[in-house]
Amino acid sequence: MATIVCAMLTSLDGYIAGSSGDIDLPFPEEELHRHFTDEMRRTSIALCGRKMYESMRFWDSPEREIAADEVERDFARAWRETPKVVFSTTLQEVGPDARLVKGDVEAVARSLKADTDGEISVSGADLAGQLARAGLIDEYRLYMHPVVLGGGKPRSGLSLALKPLGTKRLAQGVTLLRYAPAAASSD
Repeated sequence: MATIVCAMLTSLDGYIAGSSGDIDLPFPEEELHRHFTDEMRRTSIALCGRKMYESMRFWDSPEREIAADEVERDFARAWRETPKVVFSTTLQEVGPDARLVKGDVEAVARSLKADTDGEISVSGADLAGQLARAGLIDEYRLYMHPVVLGGGKPRSGLSLALKPLGTKRLAQGVTLLRYAPAAASSD
């Protein structure tokens, strides 16, 4: 059985995007980018909401293979090699190594969790909210950037009791905060 992990980059004041809707957080430099590449390589399946999937399609571009930066080429390979399930009612097709699902998010996630080993990542605030309400997320990883956006899209409107799993300092002043749902954790 897989562990479903929700990872989100966030500002210190709790926003995942700025007022314009753009992700106004600093782009990862080499060391932090390598961390995210390692996370992607550990991912058995990536569950993506439409908006996040469309943003990440940048990494499918053939130009990523000839990017000057090896760390970007490495992440692009990891992204393309990871199977993806994209939840959308508006998309008509998805790219390579991706499957489009228009149906019951909860049922599909439960089935994937039962039939998969390793980690399943969740990307996209709306999708994460649906899975959190269904009690399907096993771990939350919040990447707190030392930036205050002052407004924008919050992490979620969901109230959860969480148990700390650990904290780690990363490059660029980013702090990784790991949590599990309090009801699912054991002492």
